[in-house]
Amino acid sequence: MSKRWTTISFLILVYTCYRCTWAQQTQIPEQPTNNLELEAALPEPRAYVPDSQYLDFVYHNHEELTRFLRATSARYPNLTALYSIGKSIQGRELWVLVVSSSPYEHMVGKPDVKYVGNIHGNEPVGRELLLHLIQYLVSSYDTDQYVKWLLDNTRIHIMPSMNPDGFAVSKEGTCDGGQGRYNARGFDLNRNFPDYFKQNNKRGQPETDAVKDWISKIQFVLSGSLHGGALVASYPYDNTPNARICRSSALCAMFQTYSAAPSLTPDDDVFKHLSLVYAKNHAKMSRGVACKSATPAFENGITNGAAWYPLTGGMQDYQYVWYGCMEVTLEISCCKYPPAYELRKYWEDNQLSMIKFLAEAHRGVQGFVFDNNNNPIERASLKIKGRDVGFQTTKHGEFWRILLPGYYKLEVFAEGYSPREIEFVVVEQHPTLLNVTLQPSKQFNMPTIATTTIKTPTTKKPRKLIGFIPKDEDEIIHFPSD
Repeated sequence: MSKRWTTISFLILVYTCYRCTWAQQTQIPEQPTNNLELEAALPEPRAYVPDSQYLDFVYHNHEELTRFLRATSARYPNLTALYSIGKSIQGRELWVLVVSSSPYEHMVGKPDVKYVGNIHGNEPVGRELLLHLIQYLVSSYDTDQYVKWLLDNTRIHIMPSMNPDGFAVSKEGTCDGGQGRYNARGFDLNRNFPDYFKQNNKRGQPETDAVKDWISKIQFVLSGSLHGGALVASYPYDNTPNARICRSSALCAMFQTYSAAPSLTPDDDVFKHLSLVYAKNHAKMSRGVACKSATPAFENGITNGAAWYPLTGGMQDYQYVWYGCMEVTLEISCCKYPPAYELRKYWEDNQLSMIKFLAEAHRGVQGFVFDNNNNPIERASLKIKGRDVGFQTTKHGEFWRILLPGYYKLEVFAEGYSPREIEFVVVEQHPTLLNVTLQPSKQFNMPTIATTTIKTPTTKKPRKLIGFIPKDEDEIIHFPSD
């Protein structure tokens, strides 16, 4: 009897083990956790968890970058729009993703801003951070009030890579050197734009031509260009009439101990402020610590470009002088192409800076220029008195200018209308809304209506630069036509 029960017990044990094994082999795999749900539950915007289904802290080649942008655009059709401004020499698309609550249409009265990464192919940290910025913005829109306000009131254009061909031949872990810096024809794209101070005879490249065409069609208010190899926010001018010029990486090394004279714009106070906004919100930049003993340290983490080293054909000077777009060069990594495992730390260091910088487009003065029938006046020329770099209205009559708190005079000119000069005040708390009505010039003796209202605006958009508004014909400055 005992032997019989022993046999039965053994058979039961074998059957039980078989069932356990079968269940383990046939059970449905556990579904991965959706990191977007985790992100939505995080109270602090700096607590960021990438969605591993779409993005992780690694370097993405052009095909992977393209797949991510397309997937994000398909996943968030109400917040994103993907477009290409052209192709590189080797045929790679120069992708731009708009992130906004109005991604496909300009929001009248609201500004367009942008980030450009990877203009030097061997400086790809910015390329990756811009992908993470895209994911952070779209995944935080419903849970973060600051992000929601930013996307509801701004159209953010993000170009992760301006030089995909250079990136393709760059090597991870290479902190110095020039491999991959240039485009496929060997041109430095950040020396390939028309220059205000010196004639630039370098042949235009497809990548820079595409960017020039892009910014001529969209009037950007504010821009950041992400670089690597230093830790500093560098602002215009990059060039000066009396400067030695840095034409190559080898020559640039000569300027590590060379102290050049600053070349200051009429908006130097604004450019310093914009640079400080980025540097002070960065985890380390504002400390002004040198990357290496042989390289310069930058007070408060900012520098005038020409004071660091002068260069001809830079993108930030071109955008400011030709189109009135205030661009700052953001050097965000001491190593040009650091190992991928360091990318998460770079994101943590830069995330808040990248968001706060874009919000500065909502500082200063903005408004519309109308005729006496309340129709918008397109391409009216404007200048802040004493600041001889001007800007223009859009087809909707819109204009913006980033300014610090203070008293200003706005000079407004339009063909067929009497010119006007309007005083206004800029405060710290919110932008000044300044709507101007011009009268036809044949009625110049009639009173012209100019209204100024200070309040938080609901709309915005950028404008185009005209160099400077002349009072006499012989004062006209003629800028090169691309």
